[in-house]
This record gives sequence, C-alpha cells and structure tokens, in this order.
Amino acid sequence: MSTFYWSARTFVVSPITRLLFRPWVKGRANVPETGGAILASNHLSFSDSVFMPALLDRQVHFLAKMEYFTGSGVKGWVTRRFFEAANQLPMDRSGGAASLRSLDAGLDALRAGKLLGIYPEGTRSPDGRLHRGKIGVAKLALAAGVPVVPIAMIGTDRVQPIGRTVPTIRRVGVIFGEPLDFSHLREQAQDIAVLRQVTDEIMEAIRRLSGQEYVDLYAADVKSGRVHRPGTS
Repeated sequence: MSTFYWSARTFVVSPITRLLFRPWVKGRANVPETGGAILASNHLSFSDSVFMPALLDRQVHFLAKMEYFTGSGVKGWVTRRFFEAANQLPMDRSGGAASLRSLDAGLDALRAGKLLGIYPEGTRSPDGRLHRGKIGVAKLALAAGVPVVPIAMIGTDRVQPIGRTVPTIRRVGVIFGEPLDFSHLREQAQDIAVLRQVTDEIMEAIRRLSGQEYVDLYAADVKSGRVHRPGTS
C-alpha cells in the first residue's frame, strides 16, 4: 500500500466519510484478506470510488477513465498527480487494441495479488438503473483466475448525482456479496459467448444486491441518447 494512499485514507478520507455520511456496510468479510480479487460494482456516482475503498482495510486499485490522466493546465496536472499517487490505472474506453492494453494493467495488478475495482457498466448510470455489463470484467476474471466480489452501492446517486460537484450529506450503504468463482471456465477465456455468460452472471449478482431495475442496454448508449431513457419516448 502506497504511503500516500494509506495516509490519505487513514487520516482524511475514512474519518470524514464515517463522520459525515455514516455509511452502513454488509458482507465486508466477503472481500478476501489476501490475494488478487475483482471488486465489481454498480456505478451510480463519482463518489462510489471514495466510499467503497474507505470501508476496506486493503487498498483498492481502480481502472479510472483515461481523461483523468490527460487533462491540461493546473487542474489537469493536479488531477493526474492525485490519481497516479493513489495507484489508479488509466483505462482507455475507446475500444479495440487500446482498451485491451488498459486491461493488461489491471491484469498485472491482479496477478500481483492486488484488489482491482471495476465498474462493468463502463460509466455511471444515467438513470439509476443497472445496465448491460461490458465483457472486460470477465476477461480479467478468467485470465487472472481470481474471484469476483459483486458489490452494490446504495444511495450514492443521491449524495452526488451526475453533474454535482459538492456532495450532499446523507447516509449511504455498501453491500459486498459472496465471491463468484469462474475458475472452471479459464480454458474458455477466448470464447465470446462464455465471456458474455460470465459478465451477465456478475451483473445479475449485482442486481440482486442492489435491487435495481436491470436493462439490457449499455449505459453509454443511454447517456449519449442513442437509445431512449424511460419516460422519454
């Protein structure tokens, strides 16, 4: 665990989080104490990446969107340095070879015995529903041979919805589900149908924990307007 991460979490993030937001947590013991594991969560708010790791003793490495590392000016430099110091891994979401290279960074972290946080939806939910997962989470799980812990963030969208910079003070919750084991499918890691099956199983586990309505559409498509949100058509 980096000195920056330990100091920030121990003396700043965790105390403030627990004091102001009084988060409740279930199933924390489902997160392995040692070894690599994927923490696969729904994604309602930017603050998800603050609340969830603040409740764990182990450091969580997230695949963070590339834009956090490529900004310009003073703000861009500060943002980049913060994410680098926190050992966050840049994720290119454009697809193709660039996205595969980004997954390699996550794979290296898992093989080194680290916890890797990932949001299978690929972006924050634009409407509070749980959306179709991208198969990158399955590729990582099968390639690394690690368990997947499904996670439900509860109420973070009311604390810091999309577009809000300053969070609202209210209670949030985090539920850690029982680890999912896909080791029996490792030999089929190149089979797209198997990767989709694994991803869908992970999303279903998240749905059961969160209670969200599931929609078989990518969140990015809903956000961009390529498909309609409920009540808009």
